[in-house]
Amino acid sequence: MAKFQYQAKNAAGQIEQGEVEAASQQEAIVRLRARKLTPLRLVQFGGSRTSAGKTSSLFAARVKGKDLQIFTRQFATLINAGIPVVDSLKILSEGLRPGLLKEASAQVKTSIEGGKRLADSMAQVPNVFDKLYVNMIQAGEEAGILDGILQRLASYMEKSEKIKGQVKGALVYPVVIIIVALIVISGILVFIIPKFMEFFSNSGKEPPLLTQLVVQLSNSMIHNWYVYIGFCVVGPFFFMQWLKTDAGRDAFDRFVMKAPVFGEVVQKSAIARLTRTLSTLLGSGVGLIEAIEISAKTAGNIVIEQSLMRSKQSVIEGRTFAAPLGKEKAFPDMVVQMISIGEQSGTMDIMLGKIADFYEDEVETSVKAMTSLLEPLLMVVLGGIIAVLVIAMYLPIFSMADVVGGG
Repeated sequence: MAKFQYQAKNAAGQIEQGEVEAASQQEAIVRLRARKLTPLRLVQFGGSRTSAGKTSSLFAARVKGKDLQIFTRQFATLINAGIPVVDSLKILSEGLRPGLLKEASAQVKTSIEGGKRLADSMAQVPNVFDKLYVNMIQAGEEAGILDGILQRLASYMEKSEKIKGQVKGALVYPVVIIIVALIVISGILVFIIPKFMEFFSNSGKEPPLLTQLVVQLSNSMIHNWYVYIGFCVVGPFFFMQWLKTDAGRDAFDRFVMKAPVFGEVVQKSAIARLTRTLSTLLGSGVGLIEAIEISAKTAGNIVIEQSLMRSKQSVIEGRTFAAPLGKEKAFPDMVVQMISIGEQSGTMDIMLGKIADFYEDEVETSVKAMTSLLEPLLMVVLGGIIAVLVIAMYLPIFSMADVVGGG
C-alpha cells in the first residue's frame, strides 16, 4: 500500500490536509470521497506531485471520442427506459466491438456487481472514463438524475468533437499542400538541377551567385540524402517527445497563442471548450472549485490552464471567480463580464453555456477565414520558391544569350 498526502475540501467547504493509504491514486480518491472529502491535490510519498486522477502512463491506450460519445448516448437511453445500470452495461458491452471500451464496460459491470457505485467503478478505468466523466456520473448518482447527466455528457462530447474537428480540418489542407510542395521542390533539386549543371560545366563560364547557391543545395541533397531523410523522419518524433515535457508544452502553447494566423483560432477554441466544460459540470451539480480544476485540463492550452488555476486559488480563499480572470490576458473582457453577471445572479452555468455557444460559432467563422487566407498565402510562398529555382537555372542561359548577341 502506498501513502498519499492530500489536500481536500470537506462538506462545509473547508480545506483539510492529511494522509491516506491506498494501492493506487484512483483508490486514494475513492477513499477520500467515502469520507465526504473532495480531493484537490494528491502527492504520493517518494513520487512527484500530480493532479488527482491523472494517469501516469504516456502511452496508455485511449478510446475514440466518437465511440465514447455513442456509448454515453446509448447508456442514457437505456437508463431512461428504466433498465438497471448493470443490465444496461451488459447490453452495451455485448453490442460493442472487441477493444478497450468493451473491456472497460465489462470491468465496470463486474465492479458494480461487487458492491461499488458506478462512478467509483468508472474511476478505476481512467484511460476510458476521465475525471470529468467520473465526476458528472457521481453528481448524477447523488442527485438521482443519471439519465439526464448522461445525456448532458453526450451533448458535451458531441460539441467538443465538433470543435476539434473544425480546427483539425483547417490544418489538413495547408499541411497536405506543404508536403506535396516539398516533394516537388526536392524532385527539382535532385533530378532537374543536375541536368542543368552538365550544361553549365560545358559552357566554361562561372554561373551567377543565385545559380551557384541552388547548385550547392542540389549537391548537398544528392550526396547527403540520408541526412535530409533522417531529419524528416526523426525530427517529428523528437518534436513530439519535446511537446510531452512541461517546458516544451509551455513554450509551444505560448508560441501558438501569439501566432498571427492560428493564435486567434486556438484562443477561441480553448475558451469554447473551457466554458462548455465548466457549464456542463456546474449544471450537473459539481462544485465550482472541482469544476475549475477539471475544466483547466480540457482547455488544451497551458496559458488558459494556468490562468484558470490562478483563479481557482481566489475561489478557495472566498473571493469571486471573475475578478482574477479580469487580470488574465487570455480571457477577453466579454467572457469576464458574463461570468461576473452569472456569479451575481446565480446563473453561472447558463452564462458559461452562452459564452460557449458564442465562441463555438466564432471558431467556425475564424476557421473559414483562416482557410481562405492560407490558401492564397501558401500559393504565393510556394510559387515564389519554385520561381526562384527556375530563375536560378535560366540566368546563365540569359547571360550566354547576351554574350552571343553582343558578339
